[in-house]
Amino acid sequence: MNKVTTLLSMMSSSSPNRRQQSHGMIVVVAGLLLCTAVKTSAAEFPQFQLPQKEDGSVDFLVVGDWGRGGDFNQSKVAEQMGIVGDQMGIQFVISTGDNFYEDGLTGTCDPNFTNSFTNIYTAPSLNKPWYNVLGNHDYRGDAEAQLSPILKAKDGRWNCFRSAILSAGPVDFIFVDTTPFVDTYFKNPGEHRYDWTGVLPRETYLSDMLKELDWTLKASSGPWKIVVGHHPIKTAGEHGVTEELVQRMLPILKINNVDFYINGHDHCLQRIASIDSKLEFLTSGGGSKAWRGIIRPLDKPQEMKFYYDGQGFLAVRMHHYKASFHFYDVYGNNLHNWDVQKIPFINT
Repeated sequence: MNKVTTLLSMMSSSSPNRRQQSHGMIVVVAGLLLCTAVKTSAAEFPQFQLPQKEDGSVDFLVVGDWGRGGDFNQSKVAEQMGIVGDQMGIQFVISTGDNFYEDGLTGTCDPNFTNSFTNIYTAPSLNKPWYNVLGNHDYRGDAEAQLSPILKAKDGRWNCFRSAILSAGPVDFIFVDTTPFVDTYFKNPGEHRYDWTGVLPRETYLSDMLKELDWTLKASSGPWKIVVGHHPIKTAGEHGVTEELVQRMLPILKINNVDFYINGHDHCLQRIASIDSKLEFLTSGGGSKAWRGIIRPLDKPQEMKFYYDGQGFLAVRMHHYKASFHFYDVYGNNLHNWDVQKIPFINT
């Protein structure tokens, strides 16, 4: 991608020992400053870059809707992630949002960050960069706390943003902030309160995001384009289709030949194809509480390729012209796997 520059010397990796040594003094000296929020701008997506492995592959896991202090099988899912991550030699983990239940973090001092993240994903193979988007539950707390570099100082794996770009070998990932698209959170929030700091005025925020998404996808020259957000565009899960994304984001994905849209929100594992394009919709929202028992019919039933109403995660290996996907459950069973291949373009 022409637009991507390398900003990951600090963000991409950090060993626990080095992290504790280098940041321990900061944590102690900063004192009350640790509980402050950090203002962020949504005008332009932050950009990160990671190299592919020596064999040319990019290997990663995807998990969503997880932060419950280890409860509802979160710890068991984390254990299996560690095993699969070790087998694959993963380079990073993607979180599709709802990182901390029920109402996000109260601030950068909230012990839920340690109890639901640092103390849960302890396998050596998971000591890699985590790239996290915000979900609707995260916006119910101090949303900007999750974006703060203070959390990065506490756990060097943590990278959280509203929207961002990650270029990893042959793959361009574009992370988008989907929660502000949903009208209900603004017009009928019920008992919930949302932290819209940095989002208002809403329409300006959304318009700028969509323009940046379109520009970024057009600038992408790699073989693979993946967009990651919290809310589903197509789903048979409990929450149903996010109509605001269907109307405003889906046309941009299609016209720019996006290969995969990956989301959470529905607490399941799911794969939906498209009849009219190559775009596939993958849900990995089984990081903890699941088994909702609700499967909605699709408008086009033939598009449904896989649905599992339970806990688990997605494992992906991508080469320049082949991508392999595996859905695993809480016991480490490989529930569903498939390959996608591309024909190399030959300039004659």
